[in-house]
Amino acid sequence: MKEQNVSMYLEDVLENMPIDWVKLTTHRLDIYNESLAKTEFLEKFEELYHSNNAEKAALSELPTAFDYIRLGHPLSTVLEWGIAKLNVLKADNVISFSSRMMPVLAILRKNLFDHKNTLICYKGELPEFFDFESLKQVYGYSFETKQVNNIEDIPGFDGSTVFISNQDDLKQLPLDAKIDFYVSLQAELGSVIVVNGSENEKYIAEIQHVRRRESIAMTPADCHTALLQLLGKSGSVKATNYQADKAKVVDSVHSITATKSKVLLGSCGLSVQYAIMMGLIDDAIEKHLGKTINIIVPPNCYGGTNDQARRVAACLDNVEIVDLPVDGDNDMVQSTDLVLDQVAKAGAVPYIIAEIPTNPRVEVPDLEKLRQVLTKERINANGEKAVEPVFILDQTFCPNVQFCGKDGILSEVKTISYVSGSKFPSGGRCTAGYCVANTKADELMDKIDKHLSLCDNEATGLQVEILAKQLPSMNQRIKDAYKNTREFVSFIEETLPEARINFVSEDLAEEGFTPSVFSLDLPTKGETDAERETYKRALNNKLINMMIGEIPNESKYCVSYGQLKGCYWTIPATSTQGTTKEDDKDYIARVSVSPNLDLELHKKVFADFVKEI
Repeated sequence: MKEQNVSMYLEDVLENMPIDWVKLTTHRLDIYNESLAKTEFLEKFEELYHSNNAEKAALSELPTAFDYIRLGHPLSTVLEWGIAKLNVLKADNVISFSSRMMPVLAILRKNLFDHKNTLICYKGELPEFFDFESLKQVYGYSFETKQVNNIEDIPGFDGSTVFISNQDDLKQLPLDAKIDFYVSLQAELGSVIVVNGSENEKYIAEIQHVRRRESIAMTPADCHTALLQLLGKSGSVKATNYQADKAKVVDSVHSITATKSKVLLGSCGLSVQYAIMMGLIDDAIEKHLGKTINIIVPPNCYGGTNDQARRVAACLDNVEIVDLPVDGDNDMVQSTDLVLDQVAKAGAVPYIIAEIPTNPRVEVPDLEKLRQVLTKERINANGEKAVEPVFILDQTFCPNVQFCGKDGILSEVKTISYVSGSKFPSGGRCTAGYCVANTKADELMDKIDKHLSLCDNEATGLQVEILAKQLPSMNQRIKDAYKNTREFVSFIEETLPEARINFVSEDLAEEGFTPSVFSLDLPTKGETDAERETYKRALNNKLINMMIGEIPNESKYCVSYGQLKGCYWTIPATSTQGTTKEDDKDYIARVSVSPNLDLELHKKVFADFVKEI
């Protein structure tokens, strides 16, 4: 009876759910409490279930389930809840992935740090990307594997036992006490991992963190399909013209970037970055065996980039992080020169990750000087030529700048460029990202491709279809959004001249740097630094709350950028810089302006805010 009730309720939910649950990368950002993300959604959803309320109005009022779809969203949360209910499990013990490999890597990663053995058992044939040898040699993981005919054949084991199964009926999972983690591969939809037994619940946060930083949750469209299949309905993946769509995306990216390299499409920007990291490490092991690999990364850059790089280094003895100060009083060019000298003397392999413009200060270095520093020939301690750096460029804020073209400023530097597709490439309609290389770095793309495939982090068919539709208009949207942003910045400068605004100069805009994001350091007061900081933080929140409260249809609390309409506000220190060291965080307001918004209304509300200071 319980199963019937759950199934009937889920049917009603799918019938009445807000269309945003499937189509948007964010939901109800006006009802968003970061510390309670997902927990609050589940609690309210559970209340609706117990009152048998699946009305559209009630579902629409549910708070945000995470602030960003990569981490989870309403339909992934409902799918996990439904599977848990039908299998008499806690909802937290069920986690969906768009990837079929990443949940396995999550277990291997935690056991690496816990010095715990892992046995991977599987039934039937695994997809060909399950490259166990590379997981040992490149990722540094240690484990045993065993093919079994059925669950009864799983041996006793001193450590964690992971069982991988294909195409299960998710409402009747054959969980067994011998299995610690049950991974159900769901073909092109992704996978679901079940944490079996209370003694293994300490893994849940780590599994979620892998999904947050190196992959994504099962996408909304695929979760919808999985829910239909869970209910015995004819849920099937929407047919896409994948090859034709991919060809369009590749043509668009080549045109936008002025490159001819392989174009790789990942499920999100961090999926692409993870493939770049692991692909370059694989390449270094092959070409520079025995050398230490230095990942050079700004300590206050986007939290996902920062956190992921440090997580990769933590797993591998031959990889170290080197900080690259780039913002505020630090000059990227000078810092890069000093750091590359240090790395050269140590005889290490240098991989530099940087954002241009920087986030959240929106600064662009002197690119000619940066080129000179990156191409400078250096000598190691033995008097030999040092390994030349690879520049890994996150140009999400300005994807229209042709850094990697034949005549690009970085054409003489080994450069890999990547972009988060949830921003301008898709206009916020999906999370997929892409990367390209300039001619000097083209040889590295096969290794990156290998690891994007190994992690099963490639973009889904629907994501590629969305990019195919959205990319052709991207450069025009960037121009229109920049125009609105420049006008809004000019208005703020006139209305509140004491505020410090970080935005590109008009000279830089003439060179093609036309972002539509700026940071706002509001004026403050107080006797001490602590008092002034406290006052400024309160003022930040007052401004954001006024904008969202007065313009709820357009102003949103969100970390994203490049959406088709509206205006997005955030404080990087509490969102994008969530895992950055406290001393490097920026407690300033970051504002993202779209090509389509009521700019006059935003000006009016800002003017009202100034009157209240």
